[in-house]
Amino acid sequence: MNLKDEEIVYEVIFGEDELMQPMVSIIVPIYNAEQYLRRCVDSILNQEYTDFELLLVNDGSTDASGDICEEYGDQDPRVIVIQKENTGVSDSRNRALDRARGKYLQFLDSDDWITPDATRLFVRAAEEYGCDMVISDFYRVVGERLSTKGDIEEEGVLTREEFAAHMMENPADFYYGVLWNKLYRRDIVEEHNLRMDTDINWCEDFMFNLEYIRYAKVFYALHAPIYYYVKRKGSLASQGINISKTVKMKLNVFEYYNNFYKHVLEEEDYEKNRLQVYRFFIDAAGDGTVPPSILPGSKKLGDERVFVNTEFLQAEGPAGEDYRKRKLLEHYLEPVALKGDLKVMDVRLLLCLCEKHEWDSRRELADFAGISRTNLTSGLQRLTMKGFLKVEEVKEPKSSKKDKTTGKNKMKTAEMAETKRKERGGRIAVTILPAAAAVMKELEMAQRDYDAARFAGFTEEELIKYADLSEKIKENTKNILYFLN
Repeated sequence: MNLKDEEIVYEVIFGEDELMQPMVSIIVPIYNAEQYLRRCVDSILNQEYTDFELLLVNDGSTDASGDICEEYGDQDPRVIVIQKENTGVSDSRNRALDRARGKYLQFLDSDDWITPDATRLFVRAAEEYGCDMVISDFYRVVGERLSTKGDIEEEGVLTREEFAAHMMENPADFYYGVLWNKLYRRDIVEEHNLRMDTDINWCEDFMFNLEYIRYAKVFYALHAPIYYYVKRKGSLASQGINISKTVKMKLNVFEYYNNFYKHVLEEEDYEKNRLQVYRFFIDAAGDGTVPPSILPGSKKLGDERVFVNTEFLQAEGPAGEDYRKRKLLEHYLEPVALKGDLKVMDVRLLLCLCEKHEWDSRRELADFAGISRTNLTSGLQRLTMKGFLKVEEVKEPKSSKKDKTTGKNKMKTAEMAETKRKERGGRIAVTILPAAAAVMKELEMAQRDYDAARFAGFTEEELIKYADLSEKIKENTKNILYFLN
């Protein structure tokens, strides 16, 4: 039986009528990627969001990539393996698109990987705002260093015209051109028969995006890096493509790019910004010739997300339990922090401020939030500068009693009072301002995700029982702690 016959049998057995439609189809083209493939696939299969199918397309690899794909296919029913002769990455993606059944499409390259919350954040944004495309920031990895890459500074919904305007500012930016930092609607792809151009092997993903954007209306910029892009690709010349063919491909893409803006923008706007469009050709001419480099603000790989010590997760005492709860909460708070250009500590502080708005002292607030007073001060400053908070000192009412202290004793008493006031930090009133509304909404969703993770697999009866037992534990704890001061 030839490959074509095998594909027909596959579709008969696993047709859409036979299986429930997954929410997301994740597509990974593979060619000689055995060194990195397991890291890529494991990052997908370990996603918090589980309603997906994974299409692994082995493009005639000569190493063990095909066997690794089959191994995953045997272990997980969500994995669909497509074995084919070597015809290029565009054809590989097209084969997967022909098989895909999900409402949404997500792409990865086989030498890259994604964060555990990547698909969840993609789908949430798409479903919450009815988006045709979700685009995210990403990590650019060079060796053991990484830096965050994005272009649209503010998270939120954009029209097609607004999105195209951002593209025009940086016409050849990876952020817009690649497939892997985006979520697509499959119905748009199928309705307009959108596929990768197999006649070119440069910028084919960019051309797919330009065509898709023409039919998309609502976009969402996700200001949280969820993809690890490994910069190890060489220049076009190093890939065996002759110069004349390269120039021809780039001219074709440039013309497509030019026509795209003519279609999206009004004629007057297009003429006004035509020079920006021409920048694409200039920028793209050097694509692939620039060696990997460390971008400003880079971090050591592994320091970019909440750190979890796996050994501590096994601890049995109260400290171990506290560690697990704290790290789980931080995990769900982290995207909120990334979206708002905040620290995890800052959003945790916001959670604490929701409980109470007037505090007897800064020391009291720091103690409740579980942070140092130094970190409290910096956190309040960042949140205030963002326009999220208003912090006011509350003046103590003057004593109604007549002060009979005189001379040195009066001075000493005043000094002691001042010292005590400084130690306490004074009473403060904190108001959460309307500008924080979006962050507060994100915090509510983060708390729901946190609870959903903790109580996954619980029956309704078990949840009720847990709530009762938790209330008893809380009362026992409070009864002891009330007498400590």
